[in-house]
Amino acid sequence: MSSERFIYLPLGGAGEIGMNAYVYGYGKPGKERLIVVDLGVAFPDMDSTPGVDLILPDITWLKKRRDQIEAIFITHAHEDHIGAVAHSYEALKAPIYARAFTANIARRKMSEHGHPEDAITTVSTWPEQITAGPFKVGFLPISHSIPESSAMVIDTPEGRTIHSGDFKIDRTPGVGEAFDDALWADVCKDGVNALICDSTNVFSAHPGRSESTVGPEIEKLVSSAEGMVIATTFASNVARVKTLAEAGARAGRSIVLLGRAMNRMVEASIQTGVMKDFPPVISPENARAIPRENLMLLVTGSQGERRAASAQLARGKYQGIELKEGDLFLFSSKTIPGNERGVISIINQFSEKGVDVVDDSSGLYHVSGHANRPDLETLHAIVKPQVLIPMHGEHRHLREHVKIANAKGITGVLAVNGMMIDLSGNKPKVVEHVDTGRMYLDGSVQVGALDGVIRDRIRMALNGHATVTMILDADDEPLGDPWVDLMGLPEKGRSNAPLVDVLEQDLSQWLNRQKAATLRDDDKLNDGLKKVARQSSYDEIGKKPEVTVVVSRLN
Repeated sequence: MSSERFIYLPLGGAGEIGMNAYVYGYGKPGKERLIVVDLGVAFPDMDSTPGVDLILPDITWLKKRRDQIEAIFITHAHEDHIGAVAHSYEALKAPIYARAFTANIARRKMSEHGHPEDAITTVSTWPEQITAGPFKVGFLPISHSIPESSAMVIDTPEGRTIHSGDFKIDRTPGVGEAFDDALWADVCKDGVNALICDSTNVFSAHPGRSESTVGPEIEKLVSSAEGMVIATTFASNVARVKTLAEAGARAGRSIVLLGRAMNRMVEASIQTGVMKDFPPVISPENARAIPRENLMLLVTGSQGERRAASAQLARGKYQGIELKEGDLFLFSSKTIPGNERGVISIINQFSEKGVDVVDDSSGLYHVSGHANRPDLETLHAIVKPQVLIPMHGEHRHLREHVKIANAKGITGVLAVNGMMIDLSGNKPKVVEHVDTGRMYLDGSVQVGALDGVIRDRIRMALNGHATVTMILDADDEPLGDPWVDLMGLPEKGRSNAPLVDVLEQDLSQWLNRQKAATLRDDDKLNDGLKKVARQSSYDEIGKKPEVTVVVSRLN
């Protein structure tokens, strides 16, 4: 009989930024009781995932072991940590634990998907612990760019592990809890076996700045503006939203919230008591009666999202409000790598309207929610773990974080998605590789990355599409010539004749040369017609389209 072991298995978020999903297990190999920390999403782009609504972690491994899952714990309410909770509830049906603000956001997601809101239990912070099978789990407050972020203190018979969640060391965050050095030191004083740690900003060498440093700069900017002021930031960063609103109010401006997420996050913050004294806001309808120089809009869309308020204002009107020459638009946010094109497009559209845009290139109007290298080292020094496993980062971030740990005499372990680590006895070792990947939410359906749906869509986008239709009579003889319908292809090619005519002629000639055996065989007909259509198109326009062949038989 093998003895119990303590395992860590990332299914998402280790080797990428986004789609966080981490599994811990304790018990006999293969029969471990499991807990899940975070179930997040990643966001699609038109290049690699056209038409996709959301990217979810592939939780097939968890689904097969749903009877072993004790609970799901959510560290905070950012989409890359909470976004898949409602989408995976049907498959996992495990109890979900979160703090009040996070639970408020999660319950709304559950009800939107028709799941019971009471599947989510609101928990208090450390020293309260939830018993989940062999685990005792506590929510340890930590500062981040959203209220009520927590690290997970995970106790098992193997000792104490701390899962940092996303964090920065901010002792004056404005909204949400300040980093409490004494509390953290107390939690770690009897020894921590492993620290599973955020790695996002591991390459930033300068110490992180507090949220409180941006307020005076924003205030200066807003009070000097002459036209309407519009500012965007991550809606979930309610400390920043409050800072912006207060700067506007102090400059004598009425505050308008635009965008669903902005309204929802402010509402959740007030409902759960994490934010008090938010300046009064007015509706977009009432804003129309107020002079522009007395208005400040706080809008969604800091990452250039097409449907968000920023993009709609850039294209024209949004809820009856239009930007004009002399207005000021502030990006109080950092552009996440990969989103640059959308953001630059919006900036140019504003420029065409004569709107002045201020971004964060000066570093004055935004601070990161993640720990820079000096802050990571501060946490290492407080926790003093025997083992450090980096997470929440691309491979290069994880590798750098391991180097930092090893240089300090901490055992660093590089674990990417699918790598199961046995942490028993403080001798970490890889014991298994689990298949991981991504699922796509495509409309209202989840499709696998290997199902071919998105691959086919990309091929159609790159190469266009042709449908070849033909009819055969009861004697397997062609009734007339095949005909072609084209989508996403030019009308004429090299020969200056209509492309449809060229393809139909070549297909007809090929068909007339075929023997009876081929005409009786659907597979051979399909392959032959497809090949001819692609080659004929390539000769004409230099592209081989995706081809669908429809063969109808009158028998």
